[in-house]
Parts: sequence; C-alpha cells; structure tokens
Amino acid sequence: MAHTTLKSGYASLVARLNKFPQGAPPSEVLFKILAMLFSEREAGLVAQLPIRPFSAAVAARAWGVGEAEALRILDALAGRAILVDTESPDGTRTFFLPPPMAGFFEFSMMRVRSDIDQPALARLFHQYLNVEEDFVRTLFTGETKMGRAFVQEAVLPQLPADGTLTVLDWERASEVAKTATHRGVGVCYCRHKMEHLGRDCDAPKGNCMTFGGTAASLARAGFTREVGVGEALDVLQEAQARGLVQFGENVQRGVNFICNCCGCCCEALIAARRFAVLNPIQTTNWLPAVDAAACTGCGACATACPVEAIGLVSANDPRRPKQKKARVDERVCLGCGVCVRACTHGALRLTPRASRVISPVNGAHRAVLMAIERGTLQHLVFDNQAHAVPRAMAAVLGVILKLPPAKQIMASRQMKSRYLARLLERA
Repeated sequence: MAHTTLKSGYASLVARLNKFPQGAPPSEVLFKILAMLFSEREAGLVAQLPIRPFSAAVAARAWGVGEAEALRILDALAGRAILVDTESPDGTRTFFLPPPMAGFFEFSMMRVRSDIDQPALARLFHQYLNVEEDFVRTLFTGETKMGRAFVQEAVLPQLPADGTLTVLDWERASEVAKTATHRGVGVCYCRHKMEHLGRDCDAPKGNCMTFGGTAASLARAGFTREVGVGEALDVLQEAQARGLVQFGENVQRGVNFICNCCGCCCEALIAARRFAVLNPIQTTNWLPAVDAAACTGCGACATACPVEAIGLVSANDPRRPKQKKARVDERVCLGCGVCVRACTHGALRLTPRASRVISPVNGAHRAVLMAIERGTLQHLVFDNQAHAVPRAMAAVLGVILKLPPAKQIMASRQMKSRYLARLLERA
C-alpha cells in the first residue's frame, strides 16, 4: 500500500471530492480541514474509493489488500462518520463516502468530541464556508438544488374536498419522519460551530435529524441517537413553534436529513441571504399573501423571516402617513410559512405558487441532474474506481432516459457519446 501513502494524499482526496456534482474547491483552509479529519494515509486511501456505494471487496481490490484488512479500515472510518455504512436485510454491507455538505463536514460536529479540536475545526469551517465564497457558490449553483424548504404544516390552508388544492406526502416533514426506516437526532452542526465562535443563538442544538440508512449508520457510530416516530414528530413540532425553518434533502423519496434552521447560524439560510439571486434553496409550493386591511405594520413577520423576504413599506394611507404594511418579495421567499405563524393579526395566509415546484425523485435522479448542470456527468458514468463501469453506466443511463429532452441533449453533449445519442433517439 506504499503507493497510497504519498504526500499527495490530501490533493488526491480533494480531486476525488470534486467528482461529486457540488464539489469542494481547493484552498489552504480546505487542506487544513481535511488534515484534522483524515490522516495522510487515510486521505490517500479514501481518494481511491468509488463515487457509488461499494463493498469491502471493492475497496480491497482498489487498495491491494485483503478483504479483512479493508473491512477494518472501512469500519474505523465509519466509526468517525467519515464513511456511511448500510446493511441490507440479507446482511450485505455497503459503504459510501458522503459529500462534504451535507455530509462528513456536518457529521464531524454532530456530537461533542475530544478526539479532534472542535473549536479549531469550527473556525476553519467558518472561514471556508462563511468568509471564502467559492465553496458556497459551488454548492448552490445550478438549477437543481441540494436542499429544499419544508412548509410549516400547522399554517397550511384548509384543503378543499374536491382535490383542487393538494399537499403531497413528500412535501411534509412529518411524512418523512413517519415513513423512514430509521430516525436519528444529533447536535446541530451550524449552531454547534457558532457556539465555538461565541456567536450561537438560543435555539435548541439537539435537533439535527437524519433518516434511513444514514441515521442508522450515525447512531451505530454514536454521532446521533435513534428515536421513534413520536419523538421525531415532537422535535419537528417544537422547531416549528420556535420559528425555525425545516431544510431537508431535495428529493421526494429517501430523504436523509432535515435540519431545523435559524437564520443567524444556518449555512443554507445565510447563503440564501448572501446569494439570493442564485436561489440556493428550493422553495415550497406556497407563498404568503398579505391582507392589507388586516396588516398593522407591526413587523413581526419581517423579523421572523430568515431570508429577509418580507419588508415594511408605506401603506399609502393619507390619514395615517406613517402607517406601514408588509410586502413579500416572491423572488427570494422560501414559502416556509414561518411568517404566517408569527403574524398575530391574521394578516398573512399561504397561497399556492403559480407553477408547482417538483423535487427530484431520489438521490440518483438529483445527482444526475446536478452533474449535467455542472458538466461532471462523466464522473458518474465512468467511475473507474468502482471496477464495475457497466453497472454504474447502466444505472446512470436509466435515469438519463427518463429526463426531459433538453436535459438529455445536455447529457449527450457532455458525454460526447454516439452510443448515448442512439439510446436517446430510440427512447
């Protein structure tokens, strides 16, 4: 394994991370972060792992070691929440390297640890994510978003019996909690990081939620605690009552995380304010509407909005020239409904957006869309580290063949593949 322990290990790992659609632009700060989370040898080993989930046997072939030794290394990495390990009903174990966000960056701060210097790590994260802009711009660039807002279900309008107005199950955070195979609760990465910087707020910290196989893996490693449906719903409801925004994975099926976000600490909401023109968070299918007659201009809604989508403007009342009223900027509004809950005068209500917003069906669908938009589709198809290119290619092509024609054309141009063009012609 001498070839895996060269001093270029961290550079190789950065190159490997940038095969993810969202990427991790190299910088001195990034290398310092990776040096805190990985040894030089581990970085070189992880750089050789496939993008898609893999077995210990695949890792053993990539590393040139026996399967037992590969499994020992993989278990150690999963135990530090660098890798996520899942187990199928037949006992087969698979591993995958999550992207930095939402992934091993966040996992590193989801519990209090003594094996790494978390205050120093928090400062590095703040520099890389909040001061330097390349990573955040890369993370949120593109039409397909990594994460989406969930609507506050308590303020949804009464739905008509004729079905003309509907809220689908995948739009409800409560349904994610109810239907997940596993549910985990850990420390909020964002507020934990800000605590070490002396800038955290008083919102609860123990309410970062993971689901499915990711929740089970993090619970086994001690980074979260597994909870039942009832407690998970309580966590969601408490967060909504505190005016927190629920920000989760932008997929319809197999949601892996839901964060309960405050505007002052949350990376996604900070990005939504800094880069509003990029619309970094996928919105819900709702918008708040202001009842001008009922609005008193108190400003409670504007204070509650985490992305500054509500402001106070003149009510244009000649009898009361100083009177204000709320106005919603629909271009940046998330449609989360936090403002509706904050209004005590009944002057806000949720109304459907003119065009329905649809999330990718699952993680594979989202990954292909993001890769097409970012020009990195070849990394998903020709994942030569997987030693299973035909299977990987078949899986990705299966998603591409279901895309709209415009996306298929973009995919074909990136691949420069006559084979793919012929497949699309016959689809």
